[in-house]
Amino acid sequence: MWENEWEHLSEKDREMFGRIVNILMEKTFIVRDEVDARSKNLVINRDYRFLEKHSLLFQSYLNVIGWDIQLDNHQGVAALYNRYEHNRKRIDKNTTYFLYVLRLIYEEQMEKLSLHKEAMTSISEVVEKMHHLGLLDRRPSDKALRDSLSVLRGYNIIERLDGGWTSPETRLVIYPSIIFLVANEKICELFDQLDHEEMPGEEDNDETLGEDAFD
Repeated sequence: MWENEWEHLSEKDREMFGRIVNILMEKTFIVRDEVDARSKNLVINRDYRFLEKHSLLFQSYLNVIGWDIQLDNHQGVAALYNRYEHNRKRIDKNTTYFLYVLRLIYEEQMEKLSLHKEAMTSISEVVEKMHHLGLLDRRPSDKALRDSLSVLRGYNIIERLDGGWTSPETRLVIYPSIIFLVANEKICELFDQLDHEEMPGEEDNDETLGEDAFD
């Protein structure tokens, strides 16, 4: 039982356990290799290593309240899922489009960079691909860029390396957590929807697409 392992944790480790559980609840994903806020280099995330070491304790504890953890050591991602599909956050259409385009960029880069799990892009590349796919008829407003990309950063999908959210030159790291959120089937669904929808404009910015939601 998880209580037995809990009894053997130090007070410091118990505090770390509680903090990581709350991070999982807030962000859904924890990645092994993350951008260090100071150096802007990829470093090993000690929270992921702690979770990996005590994975059975985390799984047993969270199972009691209806949550499951998927720990993928190949991709370096811990993902939290609610067994009853509760506590899900809807994202608006603009954010969904950003998410799907980032997923496409990630897939394209992974075909070339097999040794890396993270992909690099820029805001200008993301916006250009959205135009190319017919998802935009004009540059997104600064508010749309800031709001959508900030939401994805909040769930450990992307991280900003430099610049502001509205600058075309700003570089982004796309974490492998994106593949757990957007499967290949979702990409196909997006293109099917684009065949039957009008270009997104001012009037439909608050709509949501299908089941696009975070636990």
